[in-house]
Amino acid sequence: MLTHSNSQVLLDLLLERLSTSSQQRLTFADYMDLVLYHPQYGYYSSGTVEIGASGDFFTSSCLGGDFGELLAKQLAEMWEILGCPTPFLLVELGAGSGLLASDILSELQQNYLDCFKVIEYIIIEQAKGLIARQQNLLKPWRDRGLKLFWKEWQEILENSIVGCIFSNELVDALPVHQIAIAQGHLKEVYVTHSQGRLIETIDEISTPKLREYFNLVGVDLPSDSYPEGYRTEVNLAALDWLKTVSDKLKRGYLLTIDYGYSARRYYNPQRYRGTLQCYYQHRRHDDPYINIGYQDITAHVDFSALERQGELCGLSKIGFTQQGMFLMALGLGDRLRELSRGKYNVEQIIKRRDALHQLIDPAGLGGFGVLIQGKGLTEQERARPLKGLTQPE
Repeated sequence: MLTHSNSQVLLDLLLERLSTSSQQRLTFADYMDLVLYHPQYGYYSSGTVEIGASGDFFTSSCLGGDFGELLAKQLAEMWEILGCPTPFLLVELGAGSGLLASDILSELQQNYLDCFKVIEYIIIEQAKGLIARQQNLLKPWRDRGLKLFWKEWQEILENSIVGCIFSNELVDALPVHQIAIAQGHLKEVYVTHSQGRLIETIDEISTPKLREYFNLVGVDLPSDSYPEGYRTEVNLAALDWLKTVSDKLKRGYLLTIDYGYSARRYYNPQRYRGTLQCYYQHRRHDDPYINIGYQDITAHVDFSALERQGELCGLSKIGFTQQGMFLMALGLGDRLRELSRGKYNVEQIIKRRDALHQLIDPAGLGGFGVLIQGKGLTEQERARPLKGLTQPE
């Protein structure tokens, strides 16, 4: 049931767009793009999105400064491996509320001052509604002279970035196509309408890129292994995104943190309903056609696709691990051990231990994938192991 003003406006926009299109339908990717990223009424763009305990979802940076501080440690090491370039560009893609940027900058300034002094921090944010929030939170850094910019991809020259491009829970929010198996053939799910309501229909795929995708990731779909009615997602936008990132990166790293699977696990025949999920006021459900403009819609990330597409775009895989292992290798275990050294009272210990455990819980945030890719690295630089990819002590 649509109860919000933005929902009604978006529904009217969708119905108008459907009625004027040649086949009176949209791919699910187009639908998802509109309800999440419409410049005025989309979930991310309208300014109504809330991240954290009072919002629809929370990220690792909502649990305190530890996630950003440990990530900063990895970024500083990348700077050293690259030969301490000046400037060192940190490019955050989809910065949410700006908390992660603030935590990273604080840690670099406090403990990695030489690196901090040569940083240029660039935020690329598609969700216009979040930019004002980020700029307000990070204003003190700009006031102190930090080179901090908000840019769009077209403003950045190709092969110009020396540093690290990174994202935390970005790729899962890129619009996905939904596909289905019908009578043994690969079909696509479309959004259409009937009597003022949004409904789905299934027809031929909208682009051969969907079939090519499964060749890219080495999955035989469709095949006899997949049941009739099997549904899943294909994130073609992630492939385009990765090409853009690679084109802009001259020398350095791409670090992607998100929830997802390898292609073999993602497209397991037993996962016959795919991974699409919606978040509204911390409640998860699977109906993307309610609360439009007021709920998040996401799908898990196919890390095999990022690796294979990366190779085609000149990005070599440095390593892949889980967030829990990544953070432990960077020193989260030391922070847990500090809790028994008398620095905190009981209430602080309980709260802090809970936050740290959430970051490494393999059934939650700790199970997120961490993929690091590189471009333009020398053999010696590639041979230097990154701390976050080593075995935790």
